[in-house]
Amino acid sequence: MPVRGRTSIPAEARRHAAEVVAGARRVRIDREALDAMDAAPALETPTPDPVRHFHDGDRADVADYVLALNAINFGSGWFPTLHKRRDSSGYWTVAWALADRFRDRGPWTAAQLRTLTAAEVGETLGQPTGHHLMALYAEALRSLGGWLGRRRAIDVVEALGGSAERLSAEVVDGMPFYRDHGLWKRAQILAADLETFGLAEPAGLDDLTMFADNLVPHVLRHAGVLVYDDELARTIDAGELLPLGGVEHEIRCSALHAVELLAGRTGVAPRHLDAWLWHAGQRPEVKAHPRHRTRTVFY
Repeated sequence: MPVRGRTSIPAEARRHAAEVVAGARRVRIDREALDAMDAAPALETPTPDPVRHFHDGDRADVADYVLALNAINFGSGWFPTLHKRRDSSGYWTVAWALADRFRDRGPWTAAQLRTLTAAEVGETLGQPTGHHLMALYAEALRSLGGWLGRRRAIDVVEALGGSAERLSAEVVDGMPFYRDHGLWKRAQILAADLETFGLAEPAGLDDLTMFADNLVPHVLRHAGVLVYDDELARTIDAGELLPLGGVEHEIRCSALHAVELLAGRTGVAPRHLDAWLWHAGQRPEVKAHPRHRTRTVFY
């Protein structure tokens, strides 16, 4: 049974975020700071990393990689505890280790995905097998194998890759770790990744919202666009974890709504603004300050 109503995922996310922002108590959007942001951001088309992504193999193998990487594209709340690869964040550590596995041994079959253990995932990613995130990654990959059934990822791309909305809805309905109710971050970014990796050009990509995680809100806070109350600011600056929901949800909804306002002013699609802001988050002066951390399967 579908887990959503009739509205599209992006439309639902926009409506939900606007409602949360209207009633927000601990996060506000500074409109003057938002208006001061670049009217014409220096946008770059996202492309796969030549080393840390697997993108130059057989098309079917690349599709397997993209779906596997997206299945485990979460865990930022645990990233400070991972063994990082040289000059790499948590995301790039995972993406690179997975790419090396695909280069060395090829993709997992759907049947192999369904039997993966935390120990096998930990070995693949170069992490302690007892790390809690490895157990969650193994569960996510087993769920992907169950959803695929007898299909390969390329079969999904061929069947659903023509529509960002259909693909997003299918993964939300098929895999629990994609059910980020109200924001649907991971379901939307999967559709965008099909284009990034040259697998498909889904219709409706410019209808997607930003991909609500913890980095874009951090960049917006650094720019003065998101303003937190004193207690919340102290909690984040001290590196303390935020529980899922509540003020953590306020932060992500406020970021999404701010990007929608910026998109309306600049005419730039939210997914492109997301990429611009995400890359701004790699700057040393931005990375020098703590961002909010939440241990969740949704980002």
